[in-house]
Amino acid sequence: MPGSRRLAARALFAAGLLLVGTPRLPAQGTADDYARAATLGGEYRAAVRGAALTSFWISDSELIFQRFTGPESWEWIHLDAESGVESPAVDAAALRRFDHGSEIPAERLEIDGFVGTTDGWLCAIGPRVFAIDRRTRAVRSVEAPTEMPWRLQPVRDSRSRPARGETHIDIVNRLDRPITLTWLSDRSEERDYGTIAPGGRRRQHTYVGHVWSIEVDGTSLGRYRAARDRWLIWIDESTEPWRHPPRSDDPRPRGPTRSPDERWRATTHDGELRLQDIRAEGSGEIHWGSPGEETPRLVRFPTVNLDPTATQKDGYRGRVTWSPDSRRFFVIRSTEPEDRIVTMVESSPRDRRQPRTVEVTYRKPGDPIDIPRPVLVDAEARTVIPVETELIEHPLSISHAHWAANGSECRFLVTERGHQVQRILAVSVSDLSVRVVHEETSPTFIDTSQKTFLEWWPDGSACVWASERSGRNHLYRVDASDGTITPITSGPWLVTAVDRIDFDAGTIDFRAQGVFPDQDPYHVHYGRVHLDGTGLTWWTAGDGTHSGNLSPDGRFFLDTFSRVDLPPVHELRRVDDGERIAELARAETSRLAALGWRPPERFVAKGRDGTTDIWGILIHPSNFDPAERSPIVEQIYAGPHGHHVPKEFSAWLGAQAIAELGFVVGQIDGMGTNGRGKAFHDFCWQDIGDAGFPDRIAWWRAAAETRPYLDLDRVGIYGGSAGGQNAMRALIAHHDFYDVAVADCGCHDNRIDKMWWNEAWMGWPVGPHYDESSNVVQAHRMEGDLLLIVGELDRNVDPASTMQVVDALIRADKDFDLVVIPGAGHGAAGTPYGARRQADFLVRKLWGVEPRRTGEKVEPGEEVRMNEDAGASESTRP
Repeated sequence: MPGSRRLAARALFAAGLLLVGTPRLPAQGTADDYARAATLGGEYRAAVRGAALTSFWISDSELIFQRFTGPESWEWIHLDAESGVESPAVDAAALRRFDHGSEIPAERLEIDGFVGTTDGWLCAIGPRVFAIDRRTRAVRSVEAPTEMPWRLQPVRDSRSRPARGETHIDIVNRLDRPITLTWLSDRSEERDYGTIAPGGRRRQHTYVGHVWSIEVDGTSLGRYRAARDRWLIWIDESTEPWRHPPRSDDPRPRGPTRSPDERWRATTHDGELRLQDIRAEGSGEIHWGSPGEETPRLVRFPTVNLDPTATQKDGYRGRVTWSPDSRRFFVIRSTEPEDRIVTMVESSPRDRRQPRTVEVTYRKPGDPIDIPRPVLVDAEARTVIPVETELIEHPLSISHAHWAANGSECRFLVTERGHQVQRILAVSVSDLSVRVVHEETSPTFIDTSQKTFLEWWPDGSACVWASERSGRNHLYRVDASDGTITPITSGPWLVTAVDRIDFDAGTIDFRAQGVFPDQDPYHVHYGRVHLDGTGLTWWTAGDGTHSGNLSPDGRFFLDTFSRVDLPPVHELRRVDDGERIAELARAETSRLAALGWRPPERFVAKGRDGTTDIWGILIHPSNFDPAERSPIVEQIYAGPHGHHVPKEFSAWLGAQAIAELGFVVGQIDGMGTNGRGKAFHDFCWQDIGDAGFPDRIAWWRAAAETRPYLDLDRVGIYGGSAGGQNAMRALIAHHDFYDVAVADCGCHDNRIDKMWWNEAWMGWPVGPHYDESSNVVQAHRMEGDLLLIVGELDRNVDPASTMQVVDALIRADKDFDLVVIPGAGHGAAGTPYGARRQADFLVRKLWGVEPRRTGEKVEPGEEVRMNEDAGASESTRP
C-alpha cells in the first residue's frame, strides 16, 4: 500500500476509536499496559531458578552441583563423572543442625562453594567452613582455607567487557560498616547500586564480563569481573585495598619482556625502546610497593635507549618478541598522526552551574592512522634494524610475531587498511629479505575484527589459520616453509571460536554454528578435531545454543543449552566421543508458567532470493488475543559484526516491554549480518544502508500469511546505535512498509562514526558509496513519523551524527521529533526518560491514542537495572 494510503488507513483507525469508544482490545497503551511493562520483567526473572548451573569440580572426575526441586527448594548432588552415579553431596539435615539449628529447612540450605580434599570435600556456609567425609558424609567444622576457588578475585582493569550471557554475583559483607556497590561501564563510568549493610548479603544480577567495584568509607576494596562459574565476593577485615589501574604516565614495562636466557629485558615506553642487561653489575629489581601506595618506587636495571630519535609520535609500541636464542627481538615502530578531537558540551553538569566542554579522541573513516613498521633488534650489538619491504603498503596493524625454532626468521601478520588483504610475512635474519608465507585477499572484505585467528606450532613449522576461503569460516594448517595450506575443519558449518589448542595431544577445541541442519543455524555447538583434520567429535547435540566448561583434566564437558522457547538444560558429556553421561538438571520454571509467561515464537521464512532461510522471533504481549489485529514493531540492529536475534533463554527480553503496550514485536537477522557464511555476510559490503530490509519485509509478510492478527498497515521500528541508523533508514528507503521509527544515537553517516567499524564494512578509501548509505544525504527521502533520540555526551557515536540528520531534515522541510538528553551517553533510549519517550511515541503513532501511564516513578533499584542493561548492549555495539 503506498505511503499516503497507509497514513489514511491509520487516520481512519484512530477516528474509529473516537466514534465507537474503546474497542475490546487486550492492550493499546493503557495504564495497565505500562504497569505490566514496568513490573512484569522483575516478576518473570524472579520466577526462574537454576537457569545457570551452580557447580564445582572437586576433582578431575567429581562434580557437585545444585539441582532445584521447586521454586524455593533444592538439593546438592555429588556426581561421579566416570560412572554417572549420583548421590547426596551433604547430609543437609545434619549440616543444618550443626550450624543453623532448626531455622533453615534442609531443602533450602545455602552453600557458597565446595572444594575437594583427599578424603572428601569442604563446603562454605557464610563465614564457616565444614569438612564432608566422602564415605560417610559426616560433618565437622574446620578452619577456612586461604584460597577458595568459588570466590571472584580482584582485577586491575575497570572496564566492563561485552556481555556474554546473564549471571549473578553474590556479595557478603562481613564488616561492621556498610559497603558500597558500583557497576563500571565499558568506559569505566560508574553507576551506583546502593549499599550492603553490615553482616548483609546481596545476590546481584549482572552479565558475564561486567566489572563491579566495592568501596568502604571511600576506599576501594577491589574490582571484580563477573564470571559464569565464580560468583562469590567475600568482604571482611582481611580484604586488602586494591590500587586503581595504572595511569597513562605510569612507567610500568608493558608485556613479557625478558629474553629466554634471562639475560636481557627489553621494554617500550613513551616511544622509547629500552634494553636492560639484567646480569650487569648493579642490577636491581622493579618494585611497586604495597597496594594503595600512590607513588610506586622503580629501581632500574642498567639501561640503554637504543634509538634516541624515537618520540611519542614516532616511536616503539607494544610488546617485544624474543628469538629462541635470545640474540634478537622483534618490535614495532609506529608513526602516530595528530588525533582527531571531538568536542562535546555538557550543558547541565551536576556539580556546577556553567556548562563544560568534553574532548574525546575519536578517529573517523578516512582519517590518517598510525603507520606501524616491523623492526629487528640485535641485543648484543644493540643495533636497530628496520625491515624494509614493498609487501607492506598500507598497514592497519602488524601482529602475531613468532620466531622460527632455530631463530633464522621471524614471522608476523600484516592486515592492510581496507580489510581486503592479510599477509603472513617472514623476515630472514641473515639478509633481511621478506617473503610471503601466506596471503588472504577478498574482493569485498576480510572479517578481520571477528574472525582473525593465528597460532603457531611450538616448533614454528606451521600455524593454525582461520579463513573464509571456502565460503565459511574454517581452520587450516599453513606450512611455514612453503605456505602449503591444508584444511583442518570443513563442511557446511562454520567455526566461531577456538577455545584451546593442545599441540602435545594434537587436538583443537572449538565452537561452531550451523552444525546440525535440523536446528537453527545460529546455535553454538562445541567440538574437537585433530590437527590433521581427522577425528572430528561434537560434544553437544541438544536442540539449542550451548555454553559450558571442561573438567580440570579436559575429559568431561559440563554443557548448558537453551533456546528462547526452551529453559536451560544442563548435561554432563564425555569429550572423546560426545556421549551424554547424564542430564544433571533443568531450570525450575513452574512459577514462571503459573504467571502466564509466553515464550517468544521462533519463525523462519525465505529471504529476498526466495531460497535463503531468514530467522527471527515474534514477541507477544502477555495478554495477547489472536482474535484482535495488532500493530507490529520491529526491534532492529543490523550491525555486520554479529548476529543479533536472541538465541538463549531469558525470562524477559527487553523488547517484551514494548510488546506489553499492545504490539507484536519482531527481531530478525537479515542478509548482511554475521554468522551465516561469506555470501550472506557480503550483502553489507559498501552498503550498510541495505540492513537486510528486503529480507525483513519478506519475513514479515510471510509471518502475516498465517497470522492474520498481524496488521501490516501499522508498522513501527526502533533501534539504537547501528540500529538507530537502520531505523531511520526504514523511513527513507522502505516507507511503503514502515510507518513509524525511533532512532536512538544512530551512526547516521558512516563517515561521522568511528573508523575501525565503518571502514571494515564500507571500505577504504572513502568513496561516493558512503553517500548512498548516509541518512544525512538521503534525509530528503524520509516519509513517516520519526523520533530521534541522542545523548549529548555520546562518546561511542559522535552526537553530531544525529544533529546533522536534524539539519538535513530541517533543510528538507520534514516534520520529526527530537529528544536530546543532557549528560546522557550512548544508548540514551535506555535511560528511564528515553525509554518512556520511545514507548509513548510508538503508542501515539501506531495506536492513535494518547498513552495513559500510571504516573508512578520507576523504583530506584529498577532504574539502575535499566541502566545496566543499556550498558550491556552498549558494550557490544558500535
